[in-house]
Amino acid sequence: MVETEGGGPEGGAAEVLDRPLPDGVRRRVVGIVADGFGGLSPAELPTQLRQYARFTPNRRVKFAGNAMAAAVETDPAFRQRIADRLRQTQAELSGALDSGTPLPAADPLDVAAAAYVLRPPGWVKLVAAAGEEVLRADAERVEEEGRAELERLREELTRAREQARGEAERLRGELEVARRETDSLHRRLRSALSDVKRGEAALRKARAEAQAVRDEGQVRASAAESEARRLKTRLGEAEAALEAARRASREGRSVEDMRVRLLLDTLMDASQGLRRELALPPVSMRPAETVDAVEPGRMTPKDIAARALSEGDPAVLDQLLALPQAHLVVDGYNVTKTGYPQMPLDKQRLRLLGQLSQLAAQTGAEITCVFDGAELLAPVLLAPPRGVRVLFSKPGVTADELIRRLVRAEPPGRPVVVASTDREVADGVARAGARPVASAVLLRRLS
Repeated sequence: MVETEGGGPEGGAAEVLDRPLPDGVRRRVVGIVADGFGGLSPAELPTQLRQYARFTPNRRVKFAGNAMAAAVETDPAFRQRIADRLRQTQAELSGALDSGTPLPAADPLDVAAAAYVLRPPGWVKLVAAAGEEVLRADAERVEEEGRAELERLREELTRAREQARGEAERLRGELEVARRETDSLHRRLRSALSDVKRGEAALRKARAEAQAVRDEGQVRASAAESEARRLKTRLGEAEAALEAARRASREGRSVEDMRVRLLLDTLMDASQGLRRELALPPVSMRPAETVDAVEPGRMTPKDIAARALSEGDPAVLDQLLALPQAHLVVDGYNVTKTGYPQMPLDKQRLRLLGQLSQLAAQTGAEITCVFDGAELLAPVLLAPPRGVRVLFSKPGVTADELIRRLVRAEPPGRPVVVASTDREVADGVARAGARPVASAVLLRRLS
């Protein structure tokens, strides 16, 4: 319940509005306040409305509608100023309200809004009457809209029924077509089943014929094997007869052979007499000496491989390193990870290089040890031991490829031995002319 004070010329008694202000009346009140707003100075405005003083009436309604409605309700002085502005702009309506005789032709909402602002005697009844008028108008509008909606729904129902009848007719036609197609498919299915049965019978017949052909083929194969054995027997007899004929032919030619031999001896004696007559010196060089080959006592890696020693015997490595100008290339990590994989990499390198240094001192052979540089976290600062060349592969190059390059760099014929268990490395260096030995052989020789 909202309590307001009378605002008529005589002051009037207080009147109470026992229901909320209707929305239509409230909008008209806000419009009256927005229109009278511009005629007031900022000092005459409530504090909360001074920021909207420069707004147009439409913008005041949009942004300050609630604030203006609250100010009219709670600030009697502000409401009195708006009422004074309203009496100036709508003098006829204001005079009629003040006299208690509203204009019959005026809009009830405008009358109620003006009565709410002016507060003449009986303004609550005017506001209530306007609210009821609005409700009645809204009810009539809703009823009219309901009747229009009902009519529209009836029309839609009629159209839907017609569409349903048409759709039903169409579905009946499609159902009839589907039935005819189903009957046709049933007939085709029965025909296909008959064809399948005939095909199965033909397949059984073909299988029986194929089995008969296989049986006949087996019989013919047995007969062919018997014939082949008979022909082999006859071939053996023919070969024996041919050998006998050859022996008889050789015995028949023995006289001719004796004559040819006698003529050959005569020619040889004549040639020896001619040599003595001409005093020819003996030949100091033979044709066989012009052929490039390895003479007895000059051993090569292939000669070592052909001897009776086992491939896993460390003596094979001693014999290879005893060859003149022998070069031993060691696949470092392949050997260490075969012999002592549990040790750190730096310990593996130091142990292997120390053993290789002793081997170089014992055999006098050239020794090169290759490590994979990809496994290093940082460059290795290492003083190579005496008699051993230490190499690390560059980034992007594996130790296997570096070993193959070392082998290809050696001249043909030089004994080169590669110690590695990697089959790819062993096959590659063997094709290049080097002698591969297993890492285990080198480890047994070092131990």
